[in-house]
Amino acid sequence: MADKGAVVITGASTGIGAACALHLDKLGYRVFAGIRKAADGESLRQRASARLVPVRLDISDETEIGQAARNVIEALGGGGLAGLVNNAGIVVGGMLEFLPLEALRLQLEVNVVGQIAVTQAFLPSLRKARGRIVNMGSVSGLISGPFTGAYSASKFALEALTDSLRLELRPWKIHVSIVEPGFIQTPIVSKSLAAAEALRAQLPEEALQLYGTSLRAVREGTEREAAKAASTEVVVKAVVHALAARRPRTRYVVGNHSSFQIALGRALPDRWRDAMIARALGLK
Repeated sequence: MADKGAVVITGASTGIGAACALHLDKLGYRVFAGIRKAADGESLRQRASARLVPVRLDISDETEIGQAARNVIEALGGGGLAGLVNNAGIVVGGMLEFLPLEALRLQLEVNVVGQIAVTQAFLPSLRKARGRIVNMGSVSGLISGPFTGAYSASKFALEALTDSLRLELRPWKIHVSIVEPGFIQTPIVSKSLAAAEALRAQLPEEALQLYGTSLRAVREGTEREAAKAASTEVVVKAVVHALAARRPRTRYVVGNHSSFQIALGRALPDRWRDAMIARALGLK
């Protein structure tokens, strides 16, 4: 299959990132898949062609980002990047009243600062090929719910950064899109629930007395929604369109009922929307 150009994907060890990396490889792209563990890279190699190259890339480590960029530039031999998919991210959950500030800083460091750090490192290569940038946002970056304030804040920020980047890079015709998934069948849901449970175990007794009932209701609501989650294929399709279409969209809302939820949330007055979210999650 003809080489369609080179693409860097962060957070490609599992879930959406891995699905995108493997699919783009099948389409003929030269994929540089950002991973944090050598075993994840080997797993990808076994499922892909020789075009796919795992690259150590922890987006919270500036030194590692710089080394990854140098490795990719060297591998390209002076060529440019057709695309950068900023997919890596984490979820920090918990009530804002008791959320440890170091956890909040980590959430923003990875999901906000890390995205810009990676983009800065690869922009010279993107400019050479008039490549494209695809940021992985979330429906939570448009509608915020209880106990996801830190995560939603990071995704709201990514919405703003995407808009600014799109305007700033317009002179070089480097298009910037953001994909906004709802619940998707990936390990991040189970990881998030496990992390939330670990954080819950560290909460003071006062926090459990104040929020225990709501926490249980939100967990149950999250598990119900996760059971109806859409396949990673809908996200992969959006990423491919953003990278390859003649007229890519600025935003791609994907997932079961995500567009309806966003439209309804925007149309309703704030207090009506709050009541709708509370009812859906089983909160009083």
